[in-house]
Amino acid sequence: FISRIEEVLNDWKLIGISSGKPLEKGIFTTGTWEEKSDEISFADFRFSVTHHYLVQEPSDKDGKEELGEDALPLPMQDLLCMNNDFPPRAHCLVRWYGLREFVVIAPAANNDAVVSESNQVPLFVQIHHKWRRMYVGECQGPGVRTDFEMVHLRKVPSQYTHLSGLLDIFKTKIGCPLTPLPPVSMAIRLTFVLQDWQQYFWPQQPPDIDALVGGEVGGLEFGKLPFGACEDPISELHLATTWPHLAEGIIVDNDVYSDLDPLQAPQWSVRVRKADNPQCLLGDFLTEFFKLCRRKESTDEILGRSAFDEEGKEVADITHALSKLTEPAPVPIPKLSVTNMVHSAKKKIRKHRGVDESPLNNDVLNTILLFLFPDAADKLADVFESRASTSAGNNPPPENEDYNLFSHFKSAPSDSLTYKLALCLCMINFYHGGVKGVAHLWQEFVLEMRYRWENNYLIPGLANGSPDLRCCLLHQKLQMLNCCIERKKARDEGKRGNVSDRSPGGASGDGAKGGDHSGDNPEKEFGKSWESWSDSEEEFFECLSDTEDLKGNGQENGKKGAKESVNLKPEGRLHPHGKLMLLHPGEPLYVPITQEPAPMTEDLLEEQSEVLAKLGTSAEGAHLRARMQSACLLSDMESFKAANPGCCLEDFVRWYSPRDYIEEEVVDEKGNKVIRGELSARMKIPSNMWVEAWETAKPVPARRQKRLFDDTREAEKVLHYLAVQKPADLARHLLPCIIHAAVLKVKEEEALEDISSVKKIIKQIVSHSSKVLRFPSPEDKKLEEIIAQIMSVEAIIARARSLKAKFGVEKCENEEEKEDLQRFVNSLLEQPEVSVVGAGRGPAGSIIHKLFVNAQRVPSVPPLEEELRRSGSQEERRQGVQSEFPPPTGREVILRTSVPRPAPYSKALPQRMYSVLTREDFRLAGAFSADTTFF
Repeated sequence: FISRIEEVLNDWKLIGISSGKPLEKGIFTTGTWEEKSDEISFADFRFSVTHHYLVQEPSDKDGKEELGEDALPLPMQDLLCMNNDFPPRAHCLVRWYGLREFVVIAPAANNDAVVSESNQVPLFVQIHHKWRRMYVGECQGPGVRTDFEMVHLRKVPSQYTHLSGLLDIFKTKIGCPLTPLPPVSMAIRLTFVLQDWQQYFWPQQPPDIDALVGGEVGGLEFGKLPFGACEDPISELHLATTWPHLAEGIIVDNDVYSDLDPLQAPQWSVRVRKADNPQCLLGDFLTEFFKLCRRKESTDEILGRSAFDEEGKEVADITHALSKLTEPAPVPIPKLSVTNMVHSAKKKIRKHRGVDESPLNNDVLNTILLFLFPDAADKLADVFESRASTSAGNNPPPENEDYNLFSHFKSAPSDSLTYKLALCLCMINFYHGGVKGVAHLWQEFVLEMRYRWENNYLIPGLANGSPDLRCCLLHQKLQMLNCCIERKKARDEGKRGNVSDRSPGGASGDGAKGGDHSGDNPEKEFGKSWESWSDSEEEFFECLSDTEDLKGNGQENGKKGAKESVNLKPEGRLHPHGKLMLLHPGEPLYVPITQEPAPMTEDLLEEQSEVLAKLGTSAEGAHLRARMQSACLLSDMESFKAANPGCCLEDFVRWYSPRDYIEEEVVDEKGNKVIRGELSARMKIPSNMWVEAWETAKPVPARRQKRLFDDTREAEKVLHYLAVQKPADLARHLLPCIIHAAVLKVKEEEALEDISSVKKIIKQIVSHSSKVLRFPSPEDKKLEEIIAQIMSVEAIIARARSLKAKFGVEKCENEEEKEDLQRFVNSLLEQPEVSVVGAGRGPAGSIIHKLFVNAQRVPSVPPLEEELRRSGSQEERRQGVQSEFPPPTGREVILRTSVPRPAPYSKALPQRMYSVLTREDFRLAGAFSADTTFF
C-alpha cells in the first residue's frame, strides 16, 4: 500500500526537492488551481489520492538560488507568507495553512508513506466524518519536518474566544526553550453579516395584470416580456474587517476589553450572498412556455369537440370579423364592432362546455386579436386598404444587428405577426389559463387565417414575396398563405374584369410594372379581350387554366382569334429587351410576361428533394428528374414563343441564359469582320433537356398556361397544417421567437446598467442559440441550457439593481463618488470579494456603516437563548462602543513566528496557527515545524 502511494507520487513528479518563487499577493484567488486524482486500494477498501496545486510558471533562476543547504522546503516558507491571508475562494487547507501545493488521501489511511525525505509536498489524510473536514498531515524536508494538526469543537471554551487565550495556546504548543520568546506576528479578521434590508424596499414592481384589458397597461403588455426579480436577489452582505499585520502587544483583546474596532480596521472587504434561485419574471415566462413543449394533448382534447368540424352554416360563416368588408358593392361601409372579432369557435366551446368555462374571456381575446390584427379595428374600407398595404411588409426592415437576430435564431422578424403571436401565447400561457388558453387563442387564430383566405384579406405583419427560409417553419407557412391570398385576390379581380386604380395590400411591384408595359404597347396585343385582361394589374402571373371565365363583350371573338392566329400574332409581351434582336426575322426581342416560380417552404423543399433522390441514378430516373425540374423552364419557353413569333432556341438562350450563347468575331467571305454566335457545348449534347423542352413548347402566353402554383391547393394545405398543430408543436415552432424576444429584452435591460460581464454572457447566448436553433428539433437539454443562461443574466441585472438601490448610486450627487460606487457595485457582481477603498472612511465604507447602524436601530425579534449563550453577554460587554455593529459572526486569527524546536540549538523554523470561531463551531489548525537533525 505504501509503495503504491510512493509510486503515485513519483508518477506526479513530486519526489525531489521543490523550488519556486515567493507567493504574490492575491495569487490564491486570481491564480488557477488544478488537481490530479488516482485511486489506490488497501485490502478491499479504496482510497483516492488527490494532488492540489497552484499553477505557476517555472522559474529556473529562483530555483537554483534557493537550492542551498539551509533552504527550507517551499511549504514551510509558505507558512510565514502574509500575502494571501484569508483568501475568499480556496480549498479549506489553503485557507488554514496558506499552502500552494499538497496531497490529500481520503477517506483515511496511515501516513507512513511520508517518511521519505525526498517528497517535499505536504501530505494530508482525511479523518473522521467528511463533513467535519478534519485532516492530519506531515511535510518532510532535509533535516526538518512539519506536523499539521487540527482541533474541531462544537462549543468553544470561553478562554479561546479572544486573542490573549489563542496566544497562550500557540506559545504552549510551540514549547520554545528560549526565555525571551521571539515576537509573534498576528493577522485578524472579523466578519459581520447584514441580513436586515427592511429599510430598503425591493424596487421591482409586480406587473399589473388587471390593466391588460383596460388599454393603459402597467409594467406588462401584450408584445412585451416582463423582466426582473420578484424578490430581493441579494440576501446578505458580509463585511470583513481585517488587521493584516499586528505585532504582539500592540492591541488588547481579552475577555474584558477589546481594541478591535471595525471602523478602525485598516482593510475592509465585502462579499454579497446571492439568494438561491430568485424568482425572476422573464425566467418564469420562458420556463413555463418550455413546459408546453412536453404536453401531449391535441387542441381538440383540451377544448372538447373540434371547432373545425363541419356544422352547416355556422362553420360556413366562420367569423363575423370584417364580414362587412367582403361585400364588393361600393356602398358606405358601417363601422365594425370590436366584439365581433370573437369567432364561432367561442360559441362551439360554450355549446359543449359550460358558458363560463371558456379559457379566455372576451376582453382579453379581443385585446390580443386587435394587437395581432390591427387592420381589424373600426376603420372604413379605404383606411383598411391603406393599413393593409403598409402592414403587409412593404416598408424596408430596419437594418441593424438586433433586427437581423431572427436569421441567426431561425425565429421571425421582431415586427412580424409570428413574433407577436409567440409573445401573446407566452403571456396567455402564464397568466390566462395556461395550455387551455393557448389552445383557445390558437383556434381563433386559425379561424382568422381561413377567414382571410376565403375573403381575400392579406395577413398583416408579414413581408412580401416567397417564404423566407431564414425564419421558423410556422412563419414560412403564414407567408405561403399570404402568397396564396395575394394571387387569389389578383385572379378574382381579373375574373371580374375590374381595372382598379387603388393599390391592393401586398400587390407585386413586378405585376404593376407588367401591367404598365402591356398598356404602353396596345398595338402589339390583339383582340380586345386580351388587351383588357393585360391591363388588369395582376393577371399575367395568376394564369387561369381555362379561358371560359372571361366576361365582357367581344371576348369570345377574341378567344377564337387567338386560336386562329396563335402562330402569327405576338401575345403576353412585357417590354422590348432594348439590346437584343431576333436572329432570323431581325425584329426586336421582347421580354415575355412569365409565371412566377412557385413559392416553397422548407418542408416542401425537403419533400421535393426526397422525391428527386428516390428516382435513382438510372438514365430513366435522371430523365424523369430533369423533366420534373424543368416545369418552370417550359412555362418560360412557351411565354417567350408567344411574345416572339418566329423565334428560335438561340434567341431564348440569349435572353434566358446568356452564358450558354458563345459569340466570336470571324471574317466573312467579303473580308469583313462579323460576330457570329452558337450554343454552348452543353446545349448541343444529344437529348438535351433544353432542346426537348423547346420542341414540345407551344406559343402560349402565361395567362393561358396551366398554373405552376395552385394557390387554392397550397392554401388548403397550409390551413390544414395550422389546424392540426398541437399546443406542444406550436410551442416548439415558436420557442426560437421567445428566445429571440428574451435576448432582445435582456440586451435592452443591460444597456441601462452597462455590466461588462453581462455583455460577454449575452454574446455567448447569441452564439450558443445560433448553433442550437438553426437545426430542426433541437435537443431539450440544449434548449434548457439556453434558458438557464438567460435566467442567469436576468438574475445578475436584478442583483446590480438591488445593489445600486442599497448603495444609493443614483442618488449620489458627486460624480466622482458616483463612478466609484458604480465600479464597486460592478466588482461585487463579478468578484467573490471586493476591497473597500478607504475602508470605513471611503464613500462605500460610510454607506456600509450606515446600513449596519440602521439595521441595529430597527426593532427586531430578540435573539434566541442559544445565540445569547454563544455570543454571550460577555461578547456584548466587550463590544462596548462598538454597538453600531452586531457581534461578529466569524473571528479568524492567524499567528506566526519562527523559533528553534525542539532544542535551543535547533534550527529556527516557521510555526503557524489558524483559528476560526463562528456560531456553529470552533477550529484550530496548527502547523508546527521541528528540526530532525539537531534535537
